[in-house]
Amino acid sequence: MIVQMALVLAWAGLLWAQSPQIEQAWKLAAKGQSDEAIRILDRAIKNDPKDADARLLLGSLLAEKGKRTQAIDQLTEAVQLRPQSAEAQNALGEAYNKFGDTKSARGPFEKAVSLKPGFGAAQVNLGLILLQAGELRAAAEHLERAIQIFGRTAEAAYPHYLRAKVYTAQNDASKALAQLQQAVSLRPDFAEAWSDLGLARKTSLDAKGALAAFKRAVELNPSDAVAQYRLGAEYLRAGQAHEAVEHLEQAYRLDPGDQSALNSLQMALRQDGKTDEANRIREKLAELLRKKDQISQNALSAVRVNNEGAALEKAGDLRGALEKYRKALDLNPEHVGIRVNYAVALLRLGQWTQGLTELHEALRRDPGNAQIQAALKDALAQAPPGSVPKWNDDRR
Repeated sequence: MIVQMALVLAWAGLLWAQSPQIEQAWKLAAKGQSDEAIRILDRAIKNDPKDADARLLLGSLLAEKGKRTQAIDQLTEAVQLRPQSAEAQNALGEAYNKFGDTKSARGPFEKAVSLKPGFGAAQVNLGLILLQAGELRAAAEHLERAIQIFGRTAEAAYPHYLRAKVYTAQNDASKALAQLQQAVSLRPDFAEAWSDLGLARKTSLDAKGALAAFKRAVELNPSDAVAQYRLGAEYLRAGQAHEAVEHLEQAYRLDPGDQSALNSLQMALRQDGKTDEANRIREKLAELLRKKDQISQNALSAVRVNNEGAALEKAGDLRGALEKYRKALDLNPEHVGIRVNYAVALLRLGQWTQGLTELHEALRRDPGNAQIQAALKDALAQAPPGSVPKWNDDRR
């Protein structure tokens, strides 16, 4: 989760001196008519390429639509046009973070809080990035600052929630509990905070309070697999197997790959006297474990085969290396480094279209990798006419 204020609120303070075109786009976006807003902003930027406000709004809308490249381009240009704007820096950081590039997000967030220490949203965003990086002390500082900025308002609930996570990571259960109590008191509809509050109460041996918090979390967000599992597991722990089954089944439906949910479900069914159903779930659990074991074995084999390919490439056998890289990628399609090796071998053999496609896919999987970005840019510059694929995944 990242702190992103509702579009209407986020832009309300920036419209006092803007053009009618941008104001119209903003109003359309606030009504959910983002496609029309994007068209208006496109025209505004063509008329005035230095319109930072148009680029900021356009970049944010494109990010919401999952258009990574265009969103980052527009927001980066906006930052260049308005480098002293904390709001622009924060918007760029949010876009990077939205697409999983936390490393690139950190710089803009740091710049935003440096430019405007009282910017609560940027303080929270930076705190979250630092928390994810394991820099607990630094994360706590920014979250505490955000809590001070927001005061006793609903906006403070999220930094309280994150502050609790820092305390939990520091094994300070009592302080984590206090932060979560604050979060749900400020935002009674904060489902994730209720779920974490249940865990905190459970840790403090407050079984009744834990169950109540888990129930509230599920009531607020029935589609949260984690909340459903936690409630079901708590019912099971309390000896209420029949009640546990309903929530553990829902957790399994929401996340069929959750080993813990499956294991608890088969136990609950067995305790509830539903032996045949429990046995079927146990078989599914065994199959899940077999698949995970196979994936693990494939990952190890993929590294071995990839290394064999690297040795062949070093020896000058590029075609042999290509075949090894292909086999390694078949074994582990998620490994970005193997995909890059495969792509480079294809390019070196003159198979430009496939090589560029694989390199582009590697960058999609690891968007913040500067080496892959540079390699793709260089390859595109050298590609023969007509060999560049028409990628559509992040184009409008």
